[in-house]
Amino acid sequence: MSMPSKVMSFLLTALVLALFVAGCASAPSVDVPEKLQPGSSETLAMIVPAKGVQIYECRAAKDGAYDWAFIAPEAELFDAGGKKIGKHYAGPHWESADGSKIAGATKERADALAANAIPWLLLSAKSVGPQGAFANVTSVQRLHTVGGVAPKGCFATEAGTRLRVGYTADYYFYTWD
Repeated sequence: MSMPSKVMSFLLTALVLALFVAGCASAPSVDVPEKLQPGSSETLAMIVPAKGVQIYECRAAKDGAYDWAFIAPEAELFDAGGKKIGKHYAGPHWESADGSKIAGATKERADALAANAIPWLLLSAKSVGPQGAFANVTSVQRLHTVGGVAPKGCFATEAGTRLRVGYTADYYFYTWD
C-alpha cells in the first residue's frame, strides 16, 4: 500500500525542517565573517550569552588630547536557560562556576553589525585552571554584540576617571574534534 501524496509531502517538509533546525543549532549564524571562523578541526561546544560592562579610563593620548582607554570587560555568563554559569573578566578570562578557566588572545576582529557596538572577535584560548566545563576550549568567538563602546573623548579634568559601559554578547566556545 503506497502513502498518499499529502502524507509524503508532509513528511518530506518535516524532514527538511528538522535538518535546517539541526544545522542552525550546530553553527553560528551565517552573518559571521570568514576571518572570524575557527579552525576546520574545531567543533562548537557551547554558546554562552554574556551581560556586563566594558570598563574604560580617561587617559592622555599621544597627541595631548584625552580619550577613553579600554581597561577590561566585566560580565556574567549564562547558559541557554538563563542560569548564571560563570564570569568574564580582564585577561581576557572566562571562568566557569566549576572553577575551570580559559585565557584568550585576539586573533581577528571585525566591525559589529549593530551600530555603536564593540567589535566581533575570534580569540585563541588555553586552559589556565582545573578541569571542568571550559577546560578544553580552544577558540572563542565574540558575536552579536550590543553596546560597550565608550563615548568619544574626555577632558583633562576627568583623567583617571573610570567609565562602565553596558554590553551584551554571545560567546561561542569551540573545542578540538
